[in-house]
Amino acid sequence: MAVHEILKMGDPRLLRIAEPVTAFDTDELHLLVADMFDTMRVADGAGLAAPQIGVDLQLVIFGTDEINPRYPDAPLIPRTVLLNPVITPLGDEVENGWEGCLSVPGLRGVVPRFAKIRYTGVDLYGDPIDRTVEGFHARVVQHECDHLIGMLYPMRVQDFTQFGYTEVLFPGLDAGQDD
Repeated sequence: MAVHEILKMGDPRLLRIAEPVTAFDTDELHLLVADMFDTMRVADGAGLAAPQIGVDLQLVIFGTDEINPRYPDAPLIPRTVLLNPVITPLGDEVENGWEGCLSVPGLRGVVPRFAKIRYTGVDLYGDPIDRTVEGFHARVVQHECDHLIGMLYPMRVQDFTQFGYTEVLFPGLDAGQDD
């Protein structure tokens, strides 16, 4: 397996629209997913989208089997490989929450996200996924899926008084670690 370079904000490849995955359970897809989990683990990320490593596919991974040191109070999210996702908000309730991004290192901002969503898609084998989630899980899924439409979280920040460098906003938090 390999750890890939994570593209940074400003790279035009992050603004592209990802293509649907059409071939499932292939050696190439398995290798890509394994590499993405390695890359996410090394970066202490909560999730990673294929476009963040320069792959224009509708593929996101998220979750962990253990407490993330950057989110010690967050509930565990099952390790998930989600291809060709569709997100449906369940209600109008929106929650503001702090986000960071591996493609926007050293910065954090408050981002509004739907509080409860349903997400559907398929797994690595083409089998359907259909989950209803809320809270941190819903936030992570929405954040990662934004990458598939060329959207980075700063584009969703509404109040720039709540956007800045992690080391300034949260002294003591490791500024090098972001979503």
